[in-house]
Amino acid sequence: MARESTTKTPRKAAVKSTKPQPLKAKAGAKRKSRKEKPDVEDEEEEDIYRKAVKEYDSDALDDASNVEPEPAPKKRKKTAISQGKTTSSPRKKSRRAKKDSDEEFDDAEDEQEVIGEIVQAPKTGRVPPGQISQNTLEFLGHMKDPKCNNREWCVTLPSECVASDTPIAEPVYRVAEKEWKDFVEAFTDAIIEVDPEVPPLPPKDVIHRIYRDIRFSNDKTPYKQGFSASFSRSGRKGTFAGFKPGNQSIIAAGAWCPGKNELSTIRANIKRNPRRLREIISTPDFVEHFGEPKPQPEGERSNIFGMEDELKVAPKGVDKNHKDIDLLKCRSFAVVERFLDSEVLAPDFKERLAKVAAVMCPFVHCLNDMMSVMESESEGEEDGEE
Repeated sequence: MARESTTKTPRKAAVKSTKPQPLKAKAGAKRKSRKEKPDVEDEEEEDIYRKAVKEYDSDALDDASNVEPEPAPKKRKKTAISQGKTTSSPRKKSRRAKKDSDEEFDDAEDEQEVIGEIVQAPKTGRVPPGQISQNTLEFLGHMKDPKCNNREWCVTLPSECVASDTPIAEPVYRVAEKEWKDFVEAFTDAIIEVDPEVPPLPPKDVIHRIYRDIRFSNDKTPYKQGFSASFSRSGRKGTFAGFKPGNQSIIAAGAWCPGKNELSTIRANIKRNPRRLREIISTPDFVEHFGEPKPQPEGERSNIFGMEDELKVAPKGVDKNHKDIDLLKCRSFAVVERFLDSEVLAPDFKERLAKVAAVMCPFVHCLNDMMSVMESESEGEEDGEE
């Protein structure tokens, strides 16, 4: 028993005391030395890198320094890749191209000589806002000439298209357009007083574009030969004003070629009770401006009758001897009054237009009701009157 105890104890002590401790100390020393050594090497490498970059960026750059530093090409390569991925929008490209062209034009202005004469809007003959001038009348008159009916002429106005020899300083179309907008703004205030249903919209929302629809026309001139604007409730029929030289300026109101459903509704209301429409077109003021309320021989224009699209025979399903056959033959329900150029140039022209619009107002309201009132409602009104 004593021998077994003496033999086992030294072996356990030898395992604990001799082997583990030296190994731990050596491992710790190695780790410490490895940890401290890279710090010095990293600092030396950073110093070398800074010197290389400094030499690369210096003015005394030689062939050797171009080859040695590697980080710089990597940066340029990455930048090139990132720039290649980003694409600029078409708007930015157009702005950049326009800027470049403007700079080239500015540089060329001092070196090149402009050949030709640029004639623009006359400085004389201007009128206060709310009036039409002779200059605008002459400008629209030139629109009949195909040589002048193009964008280049409207912007620069070459001298061969100008009747007068007055030198001018800004595009004539812009001056004429501004004059028309001022007139429309003043006329809107006047027509609102006689027709409260007309909304007080700005000129840009009521004037028509000067561009023509040339898709299905043999005449490919891009611009109309006059200015025009419409004053009405949204989606309803109203008053139309057109300014055109050659004594062709007009003010009109009504429904031109209404759709199939609208025309059917109007005719249905005429069959049931045409009294309101006949009373309006027969008033003395209405007859004074637009003529007698009955068809004229040989299809002459008078009142709402004599339009080009008027039927020669009774509509389908209507007896030709119907008591209101004259109204039922109409496909358009509109009236027009024309003005001379001298009347258009008068300072009180917008007031005169407002007076005519006041006569048209009941007619416009009647048509709007006849196109929108349901048949059952019209029957109730007729029964109540009886």
